Amino acid sequence: MIAAILCAVCYGVATALQARAAVAGPLIGLLRRWPFVLGLLLDVAGFGAQLVALRSRPLFVVQAAQAGNLAVTAVACVPLLGIRLAPRHWAAVLAVSAGLAVLGLSSGPEGTTAVSTPARVVLLVAALVLGAIALVAARLTPIVQGVVAGLGFGLTALAVRSLPSFAPADLIRDPAAYAAVISGICAFVSFAAGLQRQVTTVAALAIVGETALPAAIGITLWGDHTRPGWAVPAVLGFVVALAGALALSRFAEPDVSGSAGAPPSAPPDCPPDTAPTGGPGAPAPETRRPGSA
Repeated sequence: MIAAILCAVCYGVATALQARAAVAGPLIGLLRRWPFVLGLLLDVAGFGAQLVALRSRPLFVVQAAQAGNLAVTAVACVPLLGIRLAPRHWAAVLAVSAGLAVLGLSSGPEGTTAVSTPARVVLLVAALVLGAIALVAARLTPIVQGVVAGLGFGLTALAVRSLPSFAPADLIRDPAAYAAVISGICAFVSFAAGLQRQVTTVAALAIVGETALPAAIGITLWGDHTRPGWAVPAVLGFVVALAGALALSRFAEPDVSGSAGAPPSAPPDCPPDTAPTGGPGAPAPETRRPGSA
């Protein structure tokens, strides 16, 4: 569970740092700004922690923690971007934290069911199909792009979990390794494209897809389970953490209504009923997905 939480912290802080770098000047100079570089390093560290977590904890725990990195981003944006969170956002942060705490207490060990080679081939075929859908989704609605992103992130987690070995010689021959790469790229591209059109819907669909799909397969097919007698608390913790993350997906939605509740200078990372308390005043574009690297 420590690795899953560390993954969420790294990804969440990285998002806030990258947003901090984005408001400091033209995007072309991002690599020369220390917040952006530090954010990239945290992304790498978060990915490493995610790999460790996927090899040691049930999928429903790891993916819920992944969605929970939105709570870390929201809190980190307070000092880094000068954003003042509304009470409902603090409540969502508390819900994510409480839900993950219950999940950590209730989770048993990772399922011991070995994933067969044919099953890993199926994951590769699914990734290829998702890639084809992603090409079409670029011309469709943000809802389709959000669904593709969520399924892609979920499929990436499933592919990584199914790998029997991380040895380079084994990865080259394993179809699941290629499934992880293909689905990860499709998910990232679809998510980034969708965010340019509709932040809240795409983020919410990505959160649901990256948590529900791996959790269901991990429990029904791969032997993930809770501690004896903790099934109901685990379900409640999962639902509460996911609900909090979905509430925080609204955190990145810019205010386009022109209402007096949010001044024109409020950056997109600031919810409509909040306002910056200091820091840069330029808009902070979305730089990465809220559920993963």
